[in-house]
Amino acid sequence: MSAPTDKRRPYLRPIRGWWKRDPYYISYLAMEATSLLIAVYALILLFGLLRLGQGEAAFNGWLEALQSPLSVALHGLMLLVFAYHSYSWFKVMPKTLPTIYWRGAKLPQPVITRIGVAAAVVLNLLVIVALSGIPS
Repeated sequence: MSAPTDKRRPYLRPIRGWWKRDPYYISYLAMEATSLLIAVYALILLFGLLRLGQGEAAFNGWLEALQSPLSVALHGLMLLVFAYHSYSWFKVMPKTLPTIYWRGAKLPQPVITRIGVAAAVVLNLLVIVALSGIPS
């Protein structure tokens, strides 16, 4: 018996560029990509911790490497990446929290995001002020 021949072709969904079709997907993938860059920065810090364990000379060599122009540029880029990543997580925060009521009305999502960002900025400034007073 021969196999039946079917002239119809199966439907194949186009998957090329699926993430470009919706701005939500673009922002979601950007947030996920920044998490990879944060992981790379965590590895840089872990390498510094390894060098610290190897002694003062090794740690000072790591610090000198961080002062190169390429490293300073990388740190500037990472600052922007961290800021975007933090902001994007604060945008997600209202969707993960239970509904918050203030004076009988539901608190809008943008207000919750702004409160989170303001709290993060204030706490970071407090940490910077506290650490700037430590003698080195």
